[in-house]
Amino acid sequence: MARVKTGFVRRRRHKKLLKLASGFYSGRRKHFRKAKEQLERSLVYAYRDRRRKKRDFRRLWIIRINAACRLNNISYSQFMNGLRKANIVLDRKILADMAMNDINSFNQVVNKAKDALK
Repeated sequence: MARVKTGFVRRRRHKKLLKLASGFYSGRRKHFRKAKEQLERSLVYAYRDRRRKKRDFRRLWIIRINAACRLNNISYSQFMNGLRKANIVLDRKILADMAMNDINSFNQVVNKAKDALK
């Protein structure tokens, strides 16, 4: 049986990994072992932060809605309760966008929520 060298397979594997590590700093993009360690860490961060991003945006939307509600003398929790009672189905992303860009329509929604609470 002839001896098989791993030259081609190893080079292909190394090239693929180093291409993924091309934006890393210093030796972490040039040396295979360091690049591999950093890439494993980076993939863990990416996986974690894809989930984290959803939480962060929801928090941001709630903060924006709460700030706009406070201008109308109502708390965030009362506002959301009023929306449910008024059967207004708008998600937090839309409400936050309204609070930032279209304050007049947001004020109308707040007034409907206040009416539903009475």
